[in-house]
Amino acid sequence: MKRRTFLKQSAATSAAFSIVPSYVLGKQHVPPSDTLYIAAFGVGGRGGGVIRGLQETGKVKFVAFCDVDEQRAAPTYEAFPDVKRYKDYRKVYKKHLKDMDAIMVATPDHTHATIALPFMREKKHAYVEKPLTHNIREARLMTEVAAQMGIVTQMGNQGASSDGSREAREWIDAGIIGEVQKVDCWTNRPVWPQGVPLPTEKQAIPDTLDWDLWLGPAAMRDYNAAYLPFKWRGWWDFGTGALGDMGCHIMETPFSVLDLGYPTEAEASCTTNWVGDFVEADYSASCPSSSIVRLKFDTPNHGKVELNWFDGGLKPDLPDALADGETIGDNGGGSIFYGTRGILVCDTYSRNARLLPSSLMGLINKPAPVLPRVEGGTGGHQQNWVDACLNGTPTSSPFSRAGKLTESVLMGNLAIRAYQYKVRKINERNGRAYFEYPGRKKIQWDGENMTVTNFDLGNEWVRGSYRKGWELV
Repeated sequence: MKRRTFLKQSAATSAAFSIVPSYVLGKQHVPPSDTLYIAAFGVGGRGGGVIRGLQETGKVKFVAFCDVDEQRAAPTYEAFPDVKRYKDYRKVYKKHLKDMDAIMVATPDHTHATIALPFMREKKHAYVEKPLTHNIREARLMTEVAAQMGIVTQMGNQGASSDGSREAREWIDAGIIGEVQKVDCWTNRPVWPQGVPLPTEKQAIPDTLDWDLWLGPAAMRDYNAAYLPFKWRGWWDFGTGALGDMGCHIMETPFSVLDLGYPTEAEASCTTNWVGDFVEADYSASCPSSSIVRLKFDTPNHGKVELNWFDGGLKPDLPDALADGETIGDNGGGSIFYGTRGILVCDTYSRNARLLPSSLMGLINKPAPVLPRVEGGTGGHQQNWVDACLNGTPTSSPFSRAGKLTESVLMGNLAIRAYQYKVRKINERNGRAYFEYPGRKKIQWDGENMTVTNFDLGNEWVRGSYRKGWELV
């Protein structure tokens, strides 16, 4: 079956479905027992970790595993020898749709929406790793389908379940640091190659890998080890760079604490690579080695807020209130909230909300906890989703929120790509090549209408591109 036909048929099936099965109660698809039956896609690497977390809940049973790379998936296959295995997600759809209640997707970014949407349209609950999607249109579509189908969803950004993120909101809602005007976020990523030339060597495809299925909607090209198993994150065709990898973790705290919504404006500056004296490289197929991104928001409760992102070894200014020998957070990154009356710092994963100067922590009473906590904190993120699927409790990162967070992160990436965008020209007087940068500008964003209003090429990146036969419907 061609993929385009498969998607059209799945969409038509959903639209025509009128007989409600016994396990559908109201809008929520409730499994017929206290066990959640899951099909998992992308079960090696990070996917293997998610599967272990789901298994530890003691409330799930896996009906199928799907991975295009047998070697990468081998540890999971060995741990669950009785679960049926597939390389093509469409075969799981055809053979196991009636056997499952939910899906877990932990494939590379460019195939999240491709795999998840057909199952979501059949009312299957969805757990999808961060970032939710590869482009903004996909994030909007995933959000809309989740709402239409009434399914339980969770993005895999564990910090959304942390106590620290909730503590940060309680500090700020209590007015301890005044009105927040600026947030600085940073990460130690990338920890894989970025800002590198596009590989040109054709290498032999490993026997354990289905290269065509791995590419999925991405344009066909020769196999090269520069793309995987982990390095795909640094290529725009497959990944979303350092910001896409960690933005949904780190920016989740300011996003949820300040109710940021869609940004109104984005701009970026990035590392420039050189291949000779005054000769600039064109490595625009790869995400940059480092970048600074500035996003502006107009919020209903906090007014105008500026969020600044730093990666690739770049970090924000150290606050004056930081004592000698004191750090702004763990090496992985974090966020700093600047208020009119004080500063609040949150680490990447624990969030560990604390005031600056640190001496204030012993002088100011910590606000009483008013927001519900997730049992297990970040470690309870999968349990939170499983429980929600089984009994209807709310999830920490439903697509209704995770979609907007992902769109904001990808808006930052759009600004990075606009900064990278260049046109090669020749100097008529001396014959030397040079670049012009028509994309280097502040990107104006109409979030409600999902439109870049001042840079037409940006709207092509918003929608993404798909190999023939792999288009989204």
